[in-house]
Amino acid sequence: MSKVLNYFSEAFEELKINVTWPVWADVQKYTIIVALFSVTFALATWGVDELFSKAIAGFFNWIK
Repeated sequence: MSKVLNYFSEAFEELKINVTWPVWADVQKYTIIVALFSVTFALATWGVDELFSKAIAGFFNWIK
């Protein structure tokens, strides 16, 4: 049990000392960038899915 506690204690110390944390303004900016990219990527994926869905439906209607 002491090994586990020692591990978490050392990990927490490393996070406090060795990690360079971004400033709040950068966090907000990067959050907006990630959110916009996620929405854009989701819309692009939906668009390609709709395109292929219609293409496959059209193909099967054509071969009937």
